[in-house]
Amino acid sequence: MQTTLHPHVGRHAQRATRGLLSLTHPNKELFFRQRALLRSAAPAGFPSPADDYVEQRLSLDEHLIQHRESTFFMRVTGDSMRGLGIFDGDLLVVDRSLPVTHGCVVIAVLDGEFTVKQLLHTPDGQVLRAAHPSYPDLRIKPEQDFSVWGVVSWNVHKL
Repeated sequence: MQTTLHPHVGRHAQRATRGLLSLTHPNKELFFRQRALLRSAAPAGFPSPADDYVEQRLSLDEHLIQHRESTFFMRVTGDSMRGLGIFDGDLLVVDRSLPVTHGCVVIAVLDGEFTVKQLLHTPDGQVLRAAHPSYPDLRIKPEQDFSVWGVVSWNVHKL
């Protein structure tokens, strides 16, 4: 399985999505096993055969998790965030301790349902925006039950 890791700080003005499956805490074996790290970065051209040796061990939790106790994993369902590189089945790394800022990608709870969206602070209030033209903006109304559950810091995406 090949994966790409996309850090999301949400600087793009895109549109909105519904749907996340499960919460997983970082105490899973995937992130605690250490993997081999090659000394050189992977070139986009032809790699050097001399670089086929291991320099050190790599633990993904050391690179993807900034705040261990407040970080969780969530699996994405749906395609409303594909414009930001978040696809159906992707694994999100969500940090509940990160500050919520304009334009960041968040896990929000809107009227009791989880959703992954880009959060915008506008003069008219907060807006949840998808990254797909088929999904309209969700303007947060005062009577709605709304909270930000956490900030998406990474996306683990299978190639």
